[in-house]
Amino acid sequence: MSTLERESVPGLFPLVGRSWWMLLLYGILGVIFGLFALARPLSAATALVWAIGVLALAEGLVSLFAAFSNKVGVPKGWVALYAVLSILFGIMAVMNPVTMAGTLLLFLAAWLIVAGIYRIVVAIKVREEIKGEWLIALSGVLSIILGVLFFMSPLTGLVVAAWWIGAGAMVYGMLQILGAFKLRSLR
Repeated sequence: MSTLERESVPGLFPLVGRSWWMLLLYGILGVIFGLFALARPLSAATALVWAIGVLALAEGLVSLFAAFSNKVGVPKGWVALYAVLSILFGIMAVMNPVTMAGTLLLFLAAWLIVAGIYRIVVAIKVREEIKGEWLIALSGVLSIILGVLFFMSPLTGLVVAAWWIGAGAMVYGMLQILGAFKLRSLR
């Protein structure tokens, strides 16, 4: 970045540069969680579901209070329904995260099968219009296979899902760490 560009926003770069350590912290936590998820996938999946449950509880409570406010942009009935469902999901996820993780995986399996069938149907419908439609059909077949495998062995599916999440967290963490050091140079 040129000196002229840096001078156009005089207070922004030093300010952003001073907060580099936040990105570094996020990055380190991401890498740690990624390593944990790769080493202990079931524990990581349980922890993730528990954390999502806590977030759902918090959002449900906030939405419940919003349902009684006059400054709600959507019908109050929908806000109340969302609040109750969020609170129920949050309670179930916090009270029994292992069962909830398995249940969520079964929903994922069902979605993968439906999505796979949809992709195959789309591939058949567009075969006259585009070349390479077989790739769409292949992705549908693979989606169906993955969904069936998840149904057949939910525990294995949960481990594989946790590994993917762990790998993603590690990549995210490493990118945050690299970004932190780039921002540090702006101080």
